[in-house]
Amino acid sequence: MSETTHDGTVATTRPVSPDEGLTAAQLAAKYGLSVSGARPSLVEYVRQLWGRRHFILAFSQAKLTAQYSQAKLGQLWQVATPLLNALVYYLIFGLILGAGKGLSKDQYIPFLVTGIFVFTFTQSSTMAGVRAISGNLGLVRALHFPRASLPVSFALQQLQQLLFSMIVLFLVVVAFGSYPSLSWLLIVPALALQFLFNAGLALAVARMGAKTPDLAQLMPFIMRTWMYASGVMFSIPVMLKDKPSWIADVLQWNPAAVYMDLMRFALIDGYGTENLPPHVWAVAAGWAVLAMVGGFVYFWKAEERYGRG
Repeated sequence: MSETTHDGTVATTRPVSPDEGLTAAQLAAKYGLSVSGARPSLVEYVRQLWGRRHFILAFSQAKLTAQYSQAKLGQLWQVATPLLNALVYYLIFGLILGAGKGLSKDQYIPFLVTGIFVFTFTQSSTMAGVRAISGNLGLVRALHFPRASLPVSFALQQLQQLLFSMIVLFLVVVAFGSYPSLSWLLIVPALALQFLFNAGLALAVARMGAKTPDLAQLMPFIMRTWMYASGVMFSIPVMLKDKPSWIADVLQWNPAAVYMDLMRFALIDGYGTENLPPHVWAVAAGWAVLAMVGGFVYFWKAEERYGRG
């Protein structure tokens, strides 16, 4: 458009834009734009995570291989570390403090080693999960992928490490008179439920650790307290038989104790149902579903904030 001014010159006026007066949100809707890194719906997020399943597996295997690459004994430390812990705990708690009360020696050593291996699975998954985002910011900022891939991958890494270590656990159990039987098949569902619980817990602490990196310094104290309260070194019903029954119930129903008891029941001859809390499989499944669903949703709600700021 143009018009003649009073001095005879021609002035032009800018045509009115069709987008004039529209807000940023309206412009984005008009042209089909979306926020970069915006959180997808929960169903879409699950679909994206499933699409990255090969990455999750490969990443966990790479981390497992690299974990002991600088050590001369390499991946043998996967077995040596929990065994050395079991030896130390046996010397202190088994011989000096008599924590094996109510169990014969042939039961107590497999009881202790099983507890150490199973609790280490949860402990390592949690410790790796708390650093899953804060310790991989370069990857998080460089690539677009569902961030839940990282804590799930770390939990899967610890599962692979446990499966490798269980060869030694089986040898220890057999050496003390508990031979393979049908009850050993219960190992599969027990480990599956524990993995779901660990993955959910790793997701929850990953979000916390991304916002509060100092949590990684506090977590070892939390895990140590949890270990001592879960009956890793002693039988909860036997050691607390003179205490109010609700104390033993609370400690036995905590998830770490539940998954240890299931493994001990499956592996150790003579470790019968009297050592387990009532409805133990329902409790184990409940903890697994609660942790996985709750941890996953809790992590997903902050998806767009990871790696920013």
